[in-house]
Amino acid sequence: MKQSIFQIAENVALTDSVMRMRLLGDTSDITRPGQFINIKLDGLYLRRPISVYDRDDESVTIIYKVVGKGTEQMRSMSVGESLDVLTGLGNGYDVSVSGDRPLLIGGGVGVPPLYMLAKQLIREGKQVSVILGFNTKSEVFGEEEFRGLGAEVRVTTVDGSYGTRGFVTNAMDSLDYTYFYTCGPEPMLRAVYNATATSGQFSFEERMGCGFGACMGCSCKTLYGNKRICKDGPVLTKEEIIWEAK
Repeated sequence: MKQSIFQIAENVALTDSVMRMRLLGDTSDITRPGQFINIKLDGLYLRRPISVYDRDDESVTIIYKVVGKGTEQMRSMSVGESLDVLTGLGNGYDVSVSGDRPLLIGGGVGVPPLYMLAKQLIREGKQVSVILGFNTKSEVFGEEEFRGLGAEVRVTTVDGSYGTRGFVTNAMDSLDYTYFYTCGPEPMLRAVYNATATSGQFSFEERMGCGFGACMGCSCKTLYGNKRICKDGPVLTKEEIIWEAK
């Protein structure tokens, strides 16, 4: 983990509620797809954890949904402003077990961490398929970016206004995949868990206190005891997950 000051180079709207922000600064601690950063905002006690969409040697790009005070404050920020950021958080995805035909499944703001993952897998010569799930057409983002990498992309919308009608599991038919990676809201993750026959990795969305494992505020139950989503996760393997009754 590293604390650094980053400068905003871009902060643009992708949909009515989803923004893309590019930050200039030290990205050396961001080493794996699926990691996240934690942003300090003026007047707010807790930092905001945001997954990494992409990174290079000079910048990190995030995609975030405006859902409360913190993200609303972020949306109003301008190019040139600075942010205090913790980087190198989370364990990220393990790409070494993907096989030749990995499947990536994202729902809503669970889509962003899959972009850097797809980029790395395709660079390694893998044949990548991607399913992106949204509620309606106006919420769709990322489709062309994943296609630009060379991935096969399927989009689902719950109301059927774009792509396949229904949920991400409705687009899995006929896909031949060796392994899967997924990120999204818990109901989607549960559905993917039940619909998949192969092994895979799940990235969990969770409210966090510190973001680096000190407070135990985001712990969850696994076969190997309680794990902290921020430090031991956010990525967990299918085999270790214990779903608690709702």
